Amino acid sequence: MPSPYRAIFSAPGSRGFSAAGFVGRLPLSMMGIGIVTMISQLTGRYGLAGALSATVALSAALIGPQISRLVDLHGQRRVLRPATLVALTAVTGLLLSAQFSLPDWSLFLFAAGIGAVPSIGSMVRARWAALYRDQPRQLHTAYSFESVIDEACFIFGPIVSIGLSTTWFPEAGPLLAAVFLATGVFSLTAQRATEPVPHPREHHTKGSALRAGGLQVLVGTFVATGAIFGAVDVVTVAFAEEQGHKGAASLVLATYAAGSCLAGVVFGLLHFGGAPARRWLLGVVAMGVSMIPLQLVGNLPFLAVALFVAGLCIAPTMITTMALVEQHVPRAKLTEGMTWVSTGLAVGVALGSSVSGWVIDAAGARAGYWVPAAAGAAAVLVGFLGYRRLSSPAPQREGPDGRAADAGQHQDGEPGTHPERDLA
Repeated sequence: MPSPYRAIFSAPGSRGFSAAGFVGRLPLSMMGIGIVTMISQLTGRYGLAGALSATVALSAALIGPQISRLVDLHGQRRVLRPATLVALTAVTGLLLSAQFSLPDWSLFLFAAGIGAVPSIGSMVRARWAALYRDQPRQLHTAYSFESVIDEACFIFGPIVSIGLSTTWFPEAGPLLAAVFLATGVFSLTAQRATEPVPHPREHHTKGSALRAGGLQVLVGTFVATGAIFGAVDVVTVAFAEEQGHKGAASLVLATYAAGSCLAGVVFGLLHFGGAPARRWLLGVVAMGVSMIPLQLVGNLPFLAVALFVAGLCIAPTMITTMALVEQHVPRAKLTEGMTWVSTGLAVGVALGSSVSGWVIDAAGARAGYWVPAAAGAAAVLVGFLGYRRLSSPAPQREGPDGRAADAGQHQDGEPGTHPERDLA
């Protein structure tokens, strides 16, 4: 690793919880696409497959922030283990329902239960925040590294999930995702030394972290961004099948994540001047524009190149987004604030997966690529409309000690005066 990345792992326990977080996050990229592959293999119904994947994402969007709010109050170990057991039970029910061709309503019921999967990325970032609360540069590097880990999950996860479901048996992808979830969560929560100390209830401001205007803009934009991701996943699987190489969809999707991974590694080594809101808006515009070439795809190699280029926009935009979240979220709502961004993505993934599945069933896979293009345009529109909220100083916020905390935006775009809230 370059020296800035090596340096962040000098803290005791950092290697352990980051490794556990990687394993625990693999289901994020495996479960949805695994369900799509499984259902399409068993029934040939992409509309049903996309709707089930959307149900998982929507359920996670509703349940995830509530789990994270409980984590802020009671700690990771006490909350994550029961929530994970609920999700694992739901996965088991979904696989059995699919295997025995039970009614569709049973599939949707268990898919909704999978939404109890906790936001492992938020939990890991909260641990980094506790380690480097007074060292903003190390936090920037640590959060950039975690963004790279996110993308690594999206490189390997779909390859494994689609590959197993198409060459072994249809349920193999979601089944292995459940194994990774159990392993990651129970390993992470066993590491008590780095677990952030819960905030007492009296230190929490009333209401949700989503009341912050800046956070609302970020979440709204990432609903559209999530729709891009969800649609690209489903349409790419269908397009690869039309080309006669369904198993190659995992490799094509891996190039999308590889582009983001590469950009994230480089971005973590850089330090920028100027307002982060401007860089964020530029990243959103770039993501939207990168969807246009997908309308011209005629074969899988061209699609892989187009998705790699599009992926270069993702990680830098995500890292800058989390730096902006830091400026608009109360300190005592750290985990909840991070999870709301993931929630926006989850809602978008649900919409993108569902709508693209319907378009594929009605007009074919190539027509499905209009869905991520429309989602990209929506992200750009919301970004421009909400830019003023992000570029304006955030109002005073209450810290965990009950005192007001400044927004603390640095001119170089580094984390603010309270880096324990940095969410890059």
